[in-house]
Amino acid sequence: MVVEDTQKSTITEEQNQNPSKVVNEDDDDLEEGEILDDDDGSATSKPPTALLRHPHPLENSWTFWFDNPSAKSKQAAWGSSIRPIYTFATVEEFWSIYNNIHHPSKLGIGADFHCFKYKIEPKWEDPICANGGKWTTTFPKGKSDTSWLYTLLAMIGEQFDHGDEICGAVVNVRNKQEKIALWTKNASNEAAQLSIGKQWKEFLDYNDQIGFIFHEDAKKLERGAKNKYAI
Repeated sequence: MVVEDTQKSTITEEQNQNPSKVVNEDDDDLEEGEILDDDDGSATSKPPTALLRHPHPLENSWTFWFDNPSAKSKQAAWGSSIRPIYTFATVEEFWSIYNNIHHPSKLGIGADFHCFKYKIEPKWEDPICANGGKWTTTFPKGKSDTSWLYTLLAMIGEQFDHGDEICGAVVNVRNKQEKIALWTKNASNEAAQLSIGKQWKEFLDYNDQIGFIFHEDAKKLERGAKNKYAI
């Protein structure tokens, strides 16, 4: 996997700022999921100079989005509290961001952290997501960090045979468990969805059954929506 090959070569110095940042930072207003200051000791070693001079571009650009749990109750419409954090387009930019943000186990209860292809919003109403659906995996509280990372690496490293079907992924942190959902474009394309689900389970070494729900069913039936596919 192209991203895994450079995992140890991480950009962590503040002077190597991400040029694709999509919102302005205010250190006094940092929230869970946002970029942390370098002095918190969470960064890893500085990469070789050669890597900085020759970045490794990804096939697609991706954007991290954060849904602040404290803001949800203040919003009238679902999804209106979701906001973009950073967009990245290279392997080095990904690791620079990933190593300086809270991982799922450190996020507050009710937080939703997304990573979607650039210009695709993590909402049912997005034109690219509208006819899609999602596969979902479930983990005990505080146990999804590794699977979240592997999901990100599989997506941005284009490891899925039907990678064009992938919209993005979201991790939901709740009181007793954490869920990771993989969103896709065309829910009715059963062959593609089954292929994605099977590969995802293999990437995560996930042994429990997973189900696929159409977004259209989720909008109409909410918690009553049933799995259309299962693996």
